[in-house]
Amino acid sequence: MRKIWIYLENGTFIEANSFGADNTSVGEIVFNTSMSGYQEIMSDPSYAGQFVTFTMPEIGNVGVNEQDMESSTAHAKGMIVRKYQARYSNFRAENSLESFLVKNNIIGICDIDTRYLTKMIRTEGAMMMVASTKISDKEELKKILENSPRIEDVNYIEQVSTKKAYKHTSGTYSQGEFKYDDAPSSEAKVVVLDFGVKRNILNEMVQAKMDVEVIPNDFNADDLIERYKSRDIDGVFLSNGPGDPLVLKKEQEQIKKLINAKIPMFGICLGHQLLSISHGYDTYKLKFGHHGGNHPVKNAKTGLVEITAQNHNYNVPDNIVEIAEVTHTNLFDNTIEGLKYKDTPIFSVQHHPESSPGPKESRYIFNEFLSLIKRSDA
Repeated sequence: MRKIWIYLENGTFIEANSFGADNTSVGEIVFNTSMSGYQEIMSDPSYAGQFVTFTMPEIGNVGVNEQDMESSTAHAKGMIVRKYQARYSNFRAENSLESFLVKNNIIGICDIDTRYLTKMIRTEGAMMMVASTKISDKEELKKILENSPRIEDVNYIEQVSTKKAYKHTSGTYSQGEFKYDDAPSSEAKVVVLDFGVKRNILNEMVQAKMDVEVIPNDFNADDLIERYKSRDIDGVFLSNGPGDPLVLKKEQEQIKKLINAKIPMFGICLGHQLLSISHGYDTYKLKFGHHGGNHPVKNAKTGLVEITAQNHNYNVPDNIVEIAEVTHTNLFDNTIEGLKYKDTPIFSVQHHPESSPGPKESRYIFNEFLSLIKRSDA
């Protein structure tokens, strides 16, 4: 293993070992409390621009495989782990985590006190950092970090969104047969606005009997409104994605048109935040965000507590209750996790109901989208 040097914007300077790409990279450091699913996390476009610190101490044990990819490549700036396990053992594994990182030019950092880093982030908040296998001088790394853009200054959506429209036809993953199911018969046609959509979100929508078309982030709302009026589509889904939603001015203007047209819409994570902003309620940044697969969320309708997967640094404001009903609440900090808008057929959730990785208790939400579309058609 090579040595790697890390400099954080609070002045912390650390030497560790590297098991990934041989380069220098700048990003925002966050921590993730998931017990499994490191490949899904690293290939989630929502992590673009971030170094992910894993609180699970042993990483790499099950290798990597093509089926568990959430997109075509890895998007995070790097991963930070206590102990990297180079010797993987799983009958589905096709290669090592290290080879995956090297292939995708992603830094891997190990033999470092991740508990120390997690407590630091929890106390001081998410912050920018630089890591390098080439530069060991603290002052040089500090200068690189100071001259680099912050994550909130970069429009990562332009990097992760699809460049051309496509159809998605695979259903959810069948553990029994270890394959993705074919699409069941469709009951609605849905357009997905791709801000960094995860593959398993698309799988769940197909499994919920939706015909899924994915389009780029530079969509034209007028075209979608015409397609809705002509019954060519039945609803619009706003996907997850990376970065600060307030940066996405063009997307907000187009979403406002869709809201005014009263098209049935459903948003997850970034999509949830964009719907709030487009209604006139700006988001704010959380101190260290929610990243993990064990966050309790209370469903206001059923009263049940659902254990959810989360990945976001931004949140909708409390005063949005002026125009929307709160459907879900995070029990860690009482922040809003779900909304149903009062005067339009629109709802959204902050957590990730597609359970990849994470629990499956919120998968019913995709069926609720189909039900919303059918009620709007009636």
